Amino acid sequence: MALTPSSAIRNNTILCCIAFWASIAAPSAAEDIEPGGKLLLTRGISSVDGTGGGGIVPWALITGNETDRGIGATAHLTSVMLPDFDVVSYGAGIGLRDRLEMSYSHQTLDTGSTGPKLGLPDGYTFSQNVLAAKVRIAGDAVYGQDTWLPQIAIGAIYKKADHGDLLAALGAEDDNGVEFYVSATKLLLAQSLLLGATLRYTEANQNGLLGFGGTSDASIYPEVSVGYLLSKRLIIGGEYRAKPDNLAFAEEDAWMDLFAAYAINDAMTMSAAYADLGSIATFDDQRGLYLSLQVGF
Repeated sequence: MALTPSSAIRNNTILCCIAFWASIAAPSAAEDIEPGGKLLLTRGISSVDGTGGGGIVPWALITGNETDRGIGATAHLTSVMLPDFDVVSYGAGIGLRDRLEMSYSHQTLDTGSTGPKLGLPDGYTFSQNVLAAKVRIAGDAVYGQDTWLPQIAIGAIYKKADHGDLLAALGAEDDNGVEFYVSATKLLLAQSLLLGATLRYTEANQNGLLGFGGTSDASIYPEVSVGYLLSKRLIIGGEYRAKPDNLAFAEEDAWMDLFAAYAINDAMTMSAAYADLGSIATFDDQRGLYLSLQVGF
């Protein structure tokens, strides 16, 4: 689907914002760069969008193991196995000075044997590419233990889905879109608690895999995360993510999960969750196992 003038302006705006924040957050070439240094798990888990955070909700934490003196990076592979669909996400991200995060991910929704029930070929796959940027603007989740101010970050996510003509036939207005969000994350080390809240401005259908827009305009949706640190290597918790319901042919529900993430070592983190993605393309009760492996430095 060709970009409309309004969508082109919107996309250029987000690229300008990313370039601006990169210019003020990136380290000077004359300064020393130090790899590593973060506490385990404080880079977050790579979400399905590739951003540092939980499995389905971004956190204000910056990806990578770098401190404010260095550079870090992560790569992830995530699979969500549902009764009628399979979701796969893979990608990589980079963190600069624990201030700026930029990431890319590729997502697929495999209809498998469900495809013919939707009038599609067997194994028909929807996919999209995701570019994201996040900037920490206030607070420090680790060193801010003597204040109630959480770590706060703002972010933008550009998504471009394939099969634009089919998505239009399903009721989507566009095959691409930009989401904006603000996240606050508070780490209470004495209580072994992680608390997070996000507000996301979006009109994405099924996270963008089924296009953007439809019966209603973009709006702000809340997301929350709660985690409990059983040890410095293991965190358990849950997430909730409200979502738009824009496609007339199929109801869309909020996403929820119960997760556990284990830092195998400084470089590898394994995550598992029970994910409830609600109704997808008229198929209800899409609940299943979420597995993710993240590597980083």
